[in-house]
Amino acid sequence: MSLWTSLEPASVTVDPGSTTTVQLRVRNTGDIVDAYRFEPVGDLAPWTTVEPAVLRLYPGTTGTVELTFAPPRTADATVGAHPYAVRITPAEHAGAVVVPEGNVTVTPFTEMRAELVPSAVKGWFRGRPQLAVDNLGNTTVTASLSGNDNGDRLSYDIQPGNVQIEPGRAAFVKATLRPRQITWFGSKQEQPYALSVRRSGTEPVDVDGIFVQRSILPGWLAGTLGLVLALTIAFVTIWLTYSPQMQSVAREKPQESGAVVPDSPPPPKKTAPPAPDEEKTEEPPAEEDGGGSGESDGGGGGGEEEPAEQTAADAVNELAQSSEGRHICYRAYVEDAWQEPVCDGAEAGAAGQGTPIKSLNIAVTGTQGVTGTGAFVGEGWRKEIPWSNAEDGKDMFFGSTESADPALEGFTYKVFDGSVCSDAFVTEKDWMGEVCTDPGQFKYHGSPMELNLSLEAVRLTV
Repeated sequence: MSLWTSLEPASVTVDPGSTTTVQLRVRNTGDIVDAYRFEPVGDLAPWTTVEPAVLRLYPGTTGTVELTFAPPRTADATVGAHPYAVRITPAEHAGAVVVPEGNVTVTPFTEMRAELVPSAVKGWFRGRPQLAVDNLGNTTVTASLSGNDNGDRLSYDIQPGNVQIEPGRAAFVKATLRPRQITWFGSKQEQPYALSVRRSGTEPVDVDGIFVQRSILPGWLAGTLGLVLALTIAFVTIWLTYSPQMQSVAREKPQESGAVVPDSPPPPKKTAPPAPDEEKTEEPPAEEDGGGSGESDGGGGGGEEEPAEQTAADAVNELAQSSEGRHICYRAYVEDAWQEPVCDGAEAGAAGQGTPIKSLNIAVTGTQGVTGTGAFVGEGWRKEIPWSNAEDGKDMFFGSTESADPALEGFTYKVFDGSVCSDAFVTEKDWMGEVCTDPGQFKYHGSPMELNLSLEAVRLTV
């Protein structure tokens, strides 16, 4: 062995998002000049840098290299102790590799973000927003949820009322807002409110939203009904005051003296009903033999059954069996029918044909699931269409296949591990260019909402 090493200190502590350093001292105990190459190994290697990467030492001399550890401020920086190592390879004695080891302790941190989807909801009797809570820290978060507004005009039903979120994951909470007073006439009213996410011992995180309460009847109808009622009362008053007194001048004609009153005609004689005919029992006609041994035209036997419809989940599971890694499969609902599913960047829909997509069916593998919702032309986010979630290998749907519902304008979604990319073909435009989500984050894909243009085709990759 021609090498002596020492880590100073061997164990250190570091906060995610900051750095710490360790001095590695190296002495050439051989009798020739040698160059030593340093390479971090182990789970902490992506966070570790060595400066300098190569050190040249004369016999009997000592040199120092600096190891810098910089764990990111994300959920990937798992809290706790992490062993690390540095591989030292001499240039002159390549087989005499030395691997000194140490320990880095990553401290815990908590970071949470909450978002209302959509931020503004409309309704006569209720509104149904959804709250997405992301745990961006490296420790499990437990929080309670509540709602509040100025004037206590709304009541809140939040399900679930408490959430526990693992590092790097998200929880989706459904809320129902109900106005305490119903607006019968007048214009719509905007009521600001806030949903609070509270962790023990910390200040709550408030997410602001707006509930737009619509009136049951339009404002002009109240004035019209009042005018009609006033005219009716005036008409009845005038009629009762000036109605003419109508008397009949008709009188019964007196009988002439000596006239003979004719007898009343005698009542008709009751005649006995005719005797019923004797009931005759007829034998029912014999059923004709329909040629049971023969075959009828268009008989119903022996037809082949239609093959079952293949969904995006069927396609992605078949692809996962033959190919490792992450995959995404999808199909489009166009012209009142589902297309066959395609995968990993292939085109779904009909670009440039003027046939909008009404619904999308998506399934993924290798991403720990997918979640999102669709946007509709002229209406934005629709509360009637719920937010969708699906695990790996399961079907998720955007939009609606109902004939009365509009076509898709776009969608917002994300995968829980990695990122997802899409390219959308928009009516009267062209392919809008590929857009990718940041890892674990939502992003909108499709037509700009102010254009009110529908989707005709998509290409998706993970």
